[in-house]
Amino acid sequence: MIKKMAKLSDQPVGALKKVKDFLPPPEDLVIPEETVKVTLSLTKSSIEFFKREARKHNKKYQKMIRELVDRYAKQF
Repeated sequence: MIKKMAKLSDQPVGALKKVKDFLPPPEDLVIPEETVKVTLSLTKSSIEFFKREARKHNKKYQKMIRELVDRYAKQF
């Protein structure tokens, strides 16, 4: 399949206008939520599953488990 390239024109696009920077800084994009450390015993097979999936997606398995629990709690 051959893709058609858009032709660029030599004509001016129009007057440029500076727009105020409205984006927040990166540190304001991640809102930290208070966490509490707990001790939890999980089956070996469950931990192996999360570790395997975390490696596939280049994530941390504890964060995946925390996200799972958070989503469950929000649902109810």
